[in-house]
Amino acid sequence: MAAHLEETLGSIASQTLTDFEVVAVDDGSSDQTPEILGCWAEKDPRFRVLLLEHAGIIPALNAGLAVCRSDLVARMDADDRMHPARLEKQVGFMQAHPETDLVSSLVAGFPAGEHREGLSLYIEWLNSLPDHDSICREMFVESPLCHPSVTFRKSAVLALGGYQEKGWPEDYDLWLRGCLAGWRFAKIPEVLLEWREHPHRLTRTDSRYSLENFIRAKAHYLAVGPLADRDTVIIWGAGMHGRRLSKHLLRAGVPLEYFVDIDPKKIGRTRRGLPIISPEELERVWSQASRPVLLSAVGARGARDLIRQRLSALGLMEAQDWWAAA
Repeated sequence: MAAHLEETLGSIASQTLTDFEVVAVDDGSSDQTPEILGCWAEKDPRFRVLLLEHAGIIPALNAGLAVCRSDLVARMDADDRMHPARLEKQVGFMQAHPETDLVSSLVAGFPAGEHREGLSLYIEWLNSLPDHDSICREMFVESPLCHPSVTFRKSAVLALGGYQEKGWPEDYDLWLRGCLAGWRFAKIPEVLLEWREHPHRLTRTDSRYSLENFIRAKAHYLAVGPLADRDTVIIWGAGMHGRRLSKHLLRAGVPLEYFVDIDPKKIGRTRRGLPIISPEELERVWSQASRPVLLSAVGARGARDLIRQRLSALGLMEAQDWWAAA
């Protein structure tokens, strides 16, 4: 953490909006972090340091949130960089849009040339979701917001119980709870955060950020949200994503009835004891159910758009009749 901390703090101190406080939470680090933070607090009264015994990211986030004096809180990690106008633009947006609970921005990865393909594709997808509707539409695909890029209302987060430990990503969990609670999201269409890639990022080293735990989070909130009170749940995709998602949905008691797939080798067979049908059979199955809903769970690039076209041709509305979940 200490290796990049001076650069991060410098990007905060250089903001065009100067009326802010920094609550720097040190979660029991054993390097030079406390000394670096102490020096900044001595020379700049806007910086406050909260030294904690090591307890993990969720207690640290909640402890920091508790002592923030403003209702507008901008998240930041210790190894990233803020654009100089980030706070000015995000605070200005939140002040002009009191109905908004959280605003994010576009992000750029750095250092150049050091990103794995998966992270580059994720940033590309993240930046393709520019507003509330697109963020909520693809909420169950992946986390549609980069945590250190957001500014939110402290009161809105506390009303949901703050950050919570559920064994999966704490930021994604918060976005999912906010979405189901009716939060309004927004995104400044500019790169206001540079997101550092390195092998020690928490998302690479902590098991709560594994693919399986992302799927667990999706399944939990799908079950209590879009799938609640449905009599027939259909998963489009009998491959790896559909199989893993279906396991957790069935454990949650969701009335999963069918899989849909385009692979002729799978059609007519079963997955988890349930029939795999073709897209052509979907209209018949749909018409026989009282309150059906479909989840798209195919992870191949471009598949989501092709499925979207097929479902739209059947008159099914996204985020009403069906949700993308991969």
